[in-house]
Amino acid sequence: MREKLFGYIRTKYGLLPDYPFPSAPDYPVVRHGDSRKWFVLFMDVERSRLGLSGEGRADIMNVKLEDPFFVDFLAQQPGYFYGYHISKGRWVSVLLDGTVPFEELCLRIDERYAVTASKRTRQKFREPKEWIVPANPKYYDVEHMFDREDRARWKQGAGIRKGDTVFLYVAAPVSAILFQCRVTETDIPFEFRSRNVSMKALMELKLEARYAAGQFPFQRLKEEFGIFAVRGPRGVPHGLSAALLAEAKGE
Repeated sequence: MREKLFGYIRTKYGLLPDYPFPSAPDYPVVRHGDSRKWFVLFMDVERSRLGLSGEGRADIMNVKLEDPFFVDFLAQQPGYFYGYHISKGRWVSVLLDGTVPFEELCLRIDERYAVTASKRTRQKFREPKEWIVPANPKYYDVEHMFDREDRARWKQGAGIRKGDTVFLYVAAPVSAILFQCRVTETDIPFEFRSRNVSMKALMELKLEARYAAGQFPFQRLKEEFGIFAVRGPRGVPHGLSAALLAEAKGE
């Protein structure tokens, strides 16, 4: 099973194991090609150390999980144990004798590989996100920016990527979310600086839905969804996201 997993990692990620422990030359790790952090450790231990019956040694792999409650859940499943010989809070040791199916072992590896990537890589490959982005009508006629066509360029917020959804919140005197847009392009070079505004890059927005000023005013955002200020790009609470998308669909 260990060799089969090596083959999976080599085929999917182009990575080979290395052997960093002089005192344990048979304990290979596999390092992330991006961050160089190791994301899986293979070892063999006496079966009795895992509370298993019988003599001999058991081949295991060790992976760290992000959720300690999930670790507790897995540790109750056949073939899983709290991390052997490793700080136990978030580690699991998994038998490689077929008790845990190959596909499930691969899933554990994939989960850890994604977590150990560098911040830049995680941003690049993350799932699309939803943002509330403020727009000040004092500096631009935001209310009419989509009157002539369904695309417009806007100041790019940190962390926003192509494919994300942007809900434009128009500040006072409107004080409401007016537009739902899809980000179709990012990192468009644009240098601008004034006493009140500074820009280094733009993003292109494609209009997907409009909202009347009375549908999602600031007072409703505050009372129903716990949004007390919109000073910069921020995530969208689940309840607000559901309400915005439902309204856009006419539900």
